[in-house]
Amino acid sequence: MAREPVVRFGDAVSVRVRPRSVAVVAVLLAGIAAVAVLGLMTGDFALTLGEVLGSLAGRGPGGVDYVVLDLRLPRVLAAVLVGAALGVSGAVFQSLSRNPLGSPDIIGFSAGSATGAIIVLIGTGGGLLAIAGGSVLGGVAAAVLVYALAYRGGVAGYRLVLIGIGVSAVLASVNTFVLTRAGLRQAQAAQVWLVGSLNGRGWDQVLLLACAVAVLLPLAVLLGRNLALLEMGDGVAAALGVRPERSRLALVVVSVALVAVSTACAGPIGFVALAAPQVARRLCRSAGPALVGSAATGAFLLLASDVGSQRLFGTNTVPVGIATAAVGGVYLAWLLTGEWRRGRR
Repeated sequence: MAREPVVRFGDAVSVRVRPRSVAVVAVLLAGIAAVAVLGLMTGDFALTLGEVLGSLAGRGPGGVDYVVLDLRLPRVLAAVLVGAALGVSGAVFQSLSRNPLGSPDIIGFSAGSATGAIIVLIGTGGGLLAIAGGSVLGGVAAAVLVYALAYRGGVAGYRLVLIGIGVSAVLASVNTFVLTRAGLRQAQAAQVWLVGSLNGRGWDQVLLLACAVAVLLPLAVLLGRNLALLEMGDGVAAALGVRPERSRLALVVVSVALVAVSTACAGPIGFVALAAPQVARRLCRSAGPALVGSAATGAFLLLASDVGSQRLFGTNTVPVGIATAAVGGVYLAWLLTGEWRRGRR
């Protein structure tokens, strides 16, 4: 069996490169580029490929530049960044819980971020940074609550998932209660946001997402080198030089921050964090969490879902959260059926 090449960054950091994973990520990036171009070309104001490329190069006429650079490109980039963040976060939580259902939208972290954001949105009418701050605080509070309730000398994956589902249900009721206390216009805007939508996303959201992903994604990949060891159990990880609780806490903080920023900018988009890591594992044929592959898969899934939800229903565009929920519901049913069958063997 051929040895996999290792890339070293100084004496402290080394990364094992799997050729299949590199090929899968390259194909996904090509798919993202193709869907992005399709999203920039199509719509109420159709454009040619030459017009889109000219506008991206800074040589387009004013009207085309407005459509491409001000209306469509921020939405495309927001979809890519949110999808990548959700994919990585889902991969980390599924690995830590050792359960394919342990994604942040299932175990309540996304709901906590949504609760924090909606309280700021309705209670204070705050701007993007205030909403992002509320989202981060809500996500962290939900994570602390779930882990505190699930901890019994350690955190078992099934217990984390079950308690997380319960906490998520409670937080959903809190969100509904907050909506009932809001004015009609605020409630309508918040309800659309709670579905999960990329409508009207601009460069402010893209800048916030880009800064967060640029910092948090490399941190997740760097810390994620310990995930495969943590999956073997705390005893094995400690024997191999990993501090389990410290590593787990750092990974949780980074992943909750990714979920919170994504939720603040696009609302609680469901099932991307659930499906992307599992799809990436199967494509890369990876025994452990494929974080880079999960990021690329999440970005492709969300971008394709958003472009499809805009273009497949004519003038009746559908929020991307509805599209991902429709596809994700089928995937969740398949996943639960597979887990049940394996449990019966």
